[in-house]
Amino acid sequence: MLVLLPPSEGKAASGRGAPLKPESLSLPGLAEARAAVLGELVGLCRADEEKARDVLGLSEGLRGEVAKNAVLETAGARPAGEIYTGVLYDALGLATLAPAARRRARRALLVCSGLWGAVRVDDRIPSYRCSMGVKLPGLGALGAYWRTPLASVLPEAAGDGLVLDLRSSAYAAAWRPKGELAERTATVRVLHAQVVDGVEKRSVVSHFNKATKGRMVRSLLESGTAPEDPATLVEALRDLGYTVEAEAPVRAGRPWALDVVVTEIH
Repeated sequence: MLVLLPPSEGKAASGRGAPLKPESLSLPGLAEARAAVLGELVGLCRADEEKARDVLGLSEGLRGEVAKNAVLETAGARPAGEIYTGVLYDALGLATLAPAARRRARRALLVCSGLWGAVRVDDRIPSYRCSMGVKLPGLGALGAYWRTPLASVLPEAAGDGLVLDLRSSAYAAAWRPKGELAERTATVRVLHAQVVDGVEKRSVVSHFNKATKGRMVRSLLESGTAPEDPATLVEALRDLGYTVEAEAPVRAGRPWALDVVVTEIH
């Protein structure tokens, strides 16, 4: 099983660890593309703070993120699972997983990134600011830039198993599984069900969508289940207590779309 996660906008501080070693990152097929994005981002942030802030879409209050990007090559690095914070990662709770579940997380989880393309949770990276929606002056829109490198690397990372795609739309646009691999892919939408005047009404949740996805991944990792396709994923999630609605795609080469229905949001 390969689980594709979005990064978090906010990140923990880099800390005092050894600096980034690009050659140590997983998915070495992305090395050249990573070097190009890193080089332009660092150069931009060193050369022109105002332009960099505009390119990165940062408010005045986030001006310090430019200075952070300017020293990415020498800043301390920590495991990506510690760098990424926020609602999904709080709910996932990597640090509190039992050893066996942590080993499964290291194998199964990939965090997608505007700067790195994709990294595993034990890859050591510095804290940075560069979303997939950024358009760098030289390389252009990162969502488009990453399509070719990711298309050459992620299918191999997926192997012949299930792909659980929990990315947000900007990151999903950078790589979409095709053909037979798409048929082994499941996307997830979280719906909040409420009874109003005796009638059930459902709405798509946003903020709490991330928390539900984080808890869901944690449940799968802790259970040790290894669903091989979307149909067995649905059964596994139901066994774990989730209310899941899903139908197989009507056309070949399309992913499954799963609805996880919650009655409480927290």
